[in-house]
Amino acid sequence: MDMTEQITTMTRQAKDASRALTRMPRADKDACLRAMAKALEDHAATIHESNAQDMEAGRHMGLSRALLDRLLLDDSRISAMASGLREVAELDDPVGRILEERTRPNGLVLRKMTTPIGVVVIIYESRPNVTADAAGLCFKSGNATILRGGKEALNSNQVIAHVMLKAGRGTCTDFPEHAIQVVPTPDRAAIPELLAQTDNVDLCIPRGGEGLIRAVAECSRVPVIKHYKGICSVYIDGAADPDMAVEIAVNSKTQRPGVCNAMETLLVDEAIAPDILPRLAESLIAKDVELRMDKSAQAIMGNSVHTATEEDWDTEFLDLVCAVKLVPGVEGAINHIHRHGSGHTEAIVTNDAKTATRFQLEVDASTVFWNASTRFTDGGQFGMGAEIGISTDKIGARGPMGLAELTSYKWLGEGRGLIRS
Repeated sequence: MDMTEQITTMTRQAKDASRALTRMPRADKDACLRAMAKALEDHAATIHESNAQDMEAGRHMGLSRALLDRLLLDDSRISAMASGLREVAELDDPVGRILEERTRPNGLVLRKMTTPIGVVVIIYESRPNVTADAAGLCFKSGNATILRGGKEALNSNQVIAHVMLKAGRGTCTDFPEHAIQVVPTPDRAAIPELLAQTDNVDLCIPRGGEGLIRAVAECSRVPVIKHYKGICSVYIDGAADPDMAVEIAVNSKTQRPGVCNAMETLLVDEAIAPDILPRLAESLIAKDVELRMDKSAQAIMGNSVHTATEEDWDTEFLDLVCAVKLVPGVEGAINHIHRHGSGHTEAIVTNDAKTATRFQLEVDASTVFWNASTRFTDGGQFGMGAEIGISTDKIGARGPMGLAELTSYKWLGEGRGLIRS
């Protein structure tokens, strides 16, 4: 069987599975999810073994420290995958909700009801926990999933999917055999084949670096929800509490630097920079952060930091590197973000409610925080359970994508012999 035949077969099987999923009651879906969570914990040793193979191969491939961190599945991350599935099981079923109801003057009753999207292809890099997160969310929302991870995580992805499928089949007799599938080949040719399956695939969600997402969006013939780079900024306003400012900046950058909601740019009100910048720099450097500052900031800090380039303002470092710029108040911060932000997450630290309100209203991003770390842009932190991604699109889903964002809707009409004159 050649590549085209193999992918076509997978997508047709997924289409059939998606139809079967529409008939599964919530109780069965939730029972399967809980069984999948327990199976991941029970098979942790097997998952570790496969992940160790991927980690070793990743080192030989020369993956960066940040990418190796994304690839790693330790006990806490396996536990987090299981917890995510259990959280999803506890959430309300997003399918079958009536969003709107109206009765027309002629007696026609209309109801707008949520429905599954159908077949969702997830294309992602490095992070094998995405396999469990995406499969669980799609399953609960009645969608069949085809997962195409990077070659660096192939062993981990396959064993996670296998464990989940086996648990689902063992729990419910009506569990669709092809509800969750992993593309078994690392061959890149599989991607354009998947994205050409317009008859069987309803949506593609790419997760990974900007290069991957742009490549998917440019070649896809099916709809794509995009998650471009996360150039997230934290602005320290002149009315900020200094201790809070330092704590939020350090957490935003260092709590987990290799993820899309980590701070990449620190903006500081030039009015308070002589007092607060040394404290910010000292705290970040103590966490091994390399600081790249504009000339105004360097004038305060001297030779203890690097010089920022114009390219740095548009770079998603995904590492312990941070660009630092002094700005003339909130307007300067907003102007910088409008020019260099990626529409992901921005944050302001201030005790001035009026300034915070202006920042939150004028900054164009999926999430804008006031006195909170950028690291909170996350489906779990938003109470969605596991997330399938963070959309930077403006049409359709935006921000963390949970169950509700994985549904569409249809209109149900009811009459009593109505005809249109």
